[in-house]
Amino acid sequence: MPSKIEVKQVTDPADLDKVFAVRHEVFVLGQNCPADLERANEEESNHFLATVDGEPAGASRWRKTADGYKLERFAVLDKFRGMGVGQVLVKAVLANLPADADYIYLNSQIPAIGLYEKFGFEKTGPEFTEAGIRHYKMVKK
Repeated sequence: MPSKIEVKQVTDPADLDKVFAVRHEVFVLGQNCPADLERANEEESNHFLATVDGEPAGASRWRKTADGYKLERFAVLDKFRGMGVGQVLVKAVLANLPADADYIYLNSQIPAIGLYEKFGFEKTGPEFTEAGIRHYKMVKK
């Protein structure tokens, strides 16, 4: 098990490169997501990098949309899965949202639903497919 999992919001270009590299490996290479779709909406997003003992391990982001606050692009590299990195990422992103964030939502891949349910998210609406991957919209209650 790792001795230290850390998550920080990043804006520095070198740190953003690490975020994008994690997401590229997980989504583009691992799940065949089109690169242009995976990198959409970067400028208006708040980015997070998770490290395990100082090594890049995961990434995520949130952004304000017309509907509310959307959590997106939660990615953990294969070698760091099962260590709690995803949970630490979700906690950090939720803690970073503005205090008045009243509508918080995300689109969860089917295998990640249980993770988000631990943080009070509930499935809403029908299952849908994005980039060939099954999802449910989830809203924080």
